[in-house]
Amino acid sequence: MLGGEAFGRLFETFERTAFRLETLPVYDVAEEREEFERFLRGAEMGPDWDDNPWVRSMTDKGKQLSRVHVLRSPLTDYLRYELAAYPGNIAAGETIGIIDRAEQDAAGLPDHDFWLFDDRLVYRMHYTPEGEFLGGELLPSHALADYRRHRDLALATAVPFADYWERHR
Repeated sequence: MLGGEAFGRLFETFERTAFRLETLPVYDVAEEREEFERFLRGAEMGPDWDDNPWVRSMTDKGKQLSRVHVLRSPLTDYLRYELAAYPGNIAAGETIGIIDRAEQDAAGLPDHDFWLFDDRLVYRMHYTPEGEFLGGELLPSHALADYRRHRDLALATAVPFADYWERHR
């Protein structure tokens, strides 16, 4: 399993595409705690929220980043925070879709997060019950076909983020 910096290096080494399926109602990310508290207080979030530099560092190189977030309304405070940041990710070039289980069927999708890099490496993400990242487990190559199907199903089922946000903001 890869954790921390080792997992982060995957975003420097993938060549074309990275897809993420997100499924948790809360992620406990140490680097986000201060920003999350600012969000809850209604404070100004800063320029990175307008154009996410982490996403931009990849899309400026011609890489494609996409994600589908499977969630359930009503949103947790953490999901409100994360979704409020998505317009800056989209401005930086990421494609984001939402599947709200309160409105849509998510049958056929896994109940866990994963990243699919260049259609050739898939990492199942592992978290504590509180949402703290434990690491990404490289899955065997025979699992690739299933995870490609999961990605394709998620993308076909998801509502574009802008449409979802317009209805739920």
